[in-house]
Amino acid sequence: MSERQPGPKQSVLSIETGTSYLSLGLSVGDLSFMRVLEVGRAAAERLPAELEALYQGAGIALRAEVIVVGTGPGSYTGLRVGASYALGLGRAWGVPVLGVPTLEALTGTQDCTVAVSLDARKEHVYGAVYRIAGGVVTETLQTAAKYALADFEALSSGLPWQRDGAPDPLVLAANGLHHGQREWELSYL
Repeated sequence: MSERQPGPKQSVLSIETGTSYLSLGLSVGDLSFMRVLEVGRAAAERLPAELEALYQGAGIALRAEVIVVGTGPGSYTGLRVGASYALGLGRAWGVPVLGVPTLEALTGTQDCTVAVSLDARKEHVYGAVYRIAGGVVTETLQTAAKYALADFEALSSGLPWQRDGAPDPLVLAANGLHHGQREWELSYL
């Protein structure tokens, strides 16, 4: 678990399960906590215990004012696990569940233009190019889509390129608070 500052002024839980990583984030006041584990296809089995451990590490009761969930692209089962869990908690707690594309959780927080991608197999990637300012995506310069790897390499030439990394749940949360959607759909690999 790591701590990062500053966080949003309200309590925000973020859940990303569409990749081989289970990424959970919690921001409360100016403190932020996260758990990022490579779990392969075991997100469903690990999510409840890891979420409880996240809250125990933060020393607070299991509750948030906003939930942000990664909407993909990602694995069918993984995305459905995270979305179902987030929607269940949102309903139980009476709080909004905001959707954000998983690719935005790969961008980092440095002010720049960045290319991000996830492996789509057979020499293809799911990629996008974003402008980051103030730690959030402020503009989509290349729409998230499936690209031939060679085409995306040419498209992102000269840019920092985040490839197949672990989604950052705190970046996901920041983007969720900035422009997360209440109406969202999952996007599968």
